[in-house]
Amino acid sequence: MAVAHKSAISVGLLYIPVGLYKTSRDIGISFNQLCKDTHERIKYKKICPSCNKEVKSEDIIKGYEFEEGKYITFTEDELENIKSKRDKTIHIEHFAKMSDIDSIYFEKNYYVIPEAGAEKAYELLRQALLNKNEVAIAQTVFTTKEELLILYPTKDCIIAKMLFYQEEIQEIPRSISKVEISNEEMGMANTMIDTMTKDFDISLYHDEYQEKLRNAITQKIQGQEIVSSDPSRPNNVINLMEALQKTVEQARKGTA
Repeated sequence: MAVAHKSAISVGLLYIPVGLYKTSRDIGISFNQLCKDTHERIKYKKICPSCNKEVKSEDIIKGYEFEEGKYITFTEDELENIKSKRDKTIHIEHFAKMSDIDSIYFEKNYYVIPEAGAEKAYELLRQALLNKNEVAIAQTVFTTKEELLILYPTKDCIIAKMLFYQEEIQEIPRSISKVEISNEEMGMANTMIDTMTKDFDISLYHDEYQEKLRNAITQKIQGQEIVSSDPSRPNNVINLMEALQKTVEQARKGTA
């Protein structure tokens, strides 16, 4: 597995060289765009509408539209000077409870793995975080972006969870009215949750669309016809209590 980011954790006088590795991989199937008649791949050219000619990469600059049709431009040197002057060290700012951080701020995860010779200091930090049931709040420069992150201890390693900044989070699109719930409705909802509660095993869940897509690709390659499936849709149940009752009954039968 290739390292995504070479860095070091810094807190006080403690300095722990580490590498960050992606915790996930993209398994999605991607399609190419083809000409309907020839099945040749579509190619895109960068055309200037005023010059009516293709523009080479070295002749393209970056601009910001501040009014419709009006731009200010930036050179690569100007953009480089604006970049954060922080280094790529993971600077721990303070510690906090994991429960203090709303999961809406979580963006990406990385395995934090110690470099050779840094294992003891790394393990000390991991165990201390576990013992205190806390996480480290830190900042670093990842590629060219200044990142806010937490260092989260697990039984095996430390995970770096990149966070969105507050200004990146959108507000709820509209307010949700607080309707009155009867004791009977709440009781039935609690029963539904109790009936459907069990230990979570992620290995039981798969991306069914990707599996079906791979099977369809194999069938296509073998010259077979793709047969569409038409799964039955559940009937809309208007009555809330009836919907809860049916859900509980299905859960008890193992069909929910």
